[in-house]
Amino acid sequence: MADLVLRNVTLCLSMDDVMAEHSDVDILLKDGQIAQIARGIETEAEALDCIGCLVTPGLVNTHHHLFQTLTRAVPGAQDAALFGWLQTLYPIWQRFTPDHMHTSAVVGLAELALSGCTTSSDHLYLYPNGARLDDTIAAAAEVGLRFHPTRGAMSIGVSQGGLPPDDLVEAEEAILDDCIRVIDAFHDPAPDSMCRVGVAPCSPFSVSRELMRDAALLARDKGVMLHTHLAENDEDIAYSLEQFGCRPGQYADDLGWIGDDVWHAHCVKLDGAEIDLFARSGTGVAHCPCSNCRLASGIAPVRAMRDAGVKVGLGVDGSASNDAGSLIDEARHTLLLQRVASGPSAMSAREALRIATRGGAEVLGRGAEIGQIAPGFRADLAIWDMSGVEAAGSWDMAALLLAGPRRVRDLFVEGRRVVRDGALKSTDLAPHIDQQRRLAQELAATP
Repeated sequence: MADLVLRNVTLCLSMDDVMAEHSDVDILLKDGQIAQIARGIETEAEALDCIGCLVTPGLVNTHHHLFQTLTRAVPGAQDAALFGWLQTLYPIWQRFTPDHMHTSAVVGLAELALSGCTTSSDHLYLYPNGARLDDTIAAAAEVGLRFHPTRGAMSIGVSQGGLPPDDLVEAEEAILDDCIRVIDAFHDPAPDSMCRVGVAPCSPFSVSRELMRDAALLARDKGVMLHTHLAENDEDIAYSLEQFGCRPGQYADDLGWIGDDVWHAHCVKLDGAEIDLFARSGTGVAHCPCSNCRLASGIAPVRAMRDAGVKVGLGVDGSASNDAGSLIDEARHTLLLQRVASGPSAMSAREALRIATRGGAEVLGRGAEIGQIAPGFRADLAIWDMSGVEAAGSWDMAALLLAGPRRVRDLFVEGRRVVRDGALKSTDLAPHIDQQRRLAQELAATP
């Protein structure tokens, strides 16, 4: 790839250990890495002018269900809590095909990219009609984002006391075999990796204890990370107490789902003891504020988590429970909700943006590679044009989450330009959006 220098960057937020902010600098990108940050860099590299722009590390999305982009604002699920919402949507998702999976992933990843996201995880936990994790991995390569797909699963259907329909669950031996297949085929542990696979049984109410334990053993044998949902709302806590006789944190600890190779989505209802457990063990949390609001799950205790030393990143969650995929909006909602819960000084705009960048990188086990703008880190950068109406009158360019654009001007992943002048560079979105609309209409018309 060609070297590139970002010239005349008005402000660069490094997110390094001292939260350094560099004014009026150049940033040299070389061989997929950040090579130099200084004024007046002498180089023959192609130049991109960034006067009037804020440059941040690319945002990192730690929880998503990309397939749900096809089921936004479904009427029967618009006003339901988590369990009722799932029971409304399961029969629709049951009709998905590989085409549905791929198209929804392209559109969902494109939406993320335009909101400043350079790395995204995905939790795909159902595989109807021949769908495979391969479908979303191909979509990420098409869009150009760094991708952490997880091989999710459901094994306990309604007839066995679970929540999903029996036709949507899989045999546990087949689940584990396919985990091995996708890890062997796609997982790349290299520092510049564009694809790292994780293992992700869906939730305590849709898989067995045996699968949770076996999945953890498999993941650690393969050297990959573990992910699931935990303590999302009051129903989730009640289910855990009734079925397992313990709270979710104890359930996770008993089954080996605690450690620096594990991250849990939501964690809205963690108590003080569970927060301490996560901090001691290095367990990460994917905080999904918009989804938590949409489903009335509650406000996660992010301030308490961070004060205790828990690794916290952000997730947009599924587009059917959000119903959007803007990671910059998740960062703003994180800031606002922590202030609602704990007062106006509970979280600053800079801290919330750090959670959205470096925080997410640390949760995904990539804190040494992405999430910071410093020499040696991968060249994953978001360029925000602060000359528009959204930031007009702002006294502090770094307070992007208070006053600033919600779409990037340019986005770089591994030094490659993914968004140029506010539009995707490598993918023509129009055909995918048309396809998405057609597929959604077909699903809505079929009982």
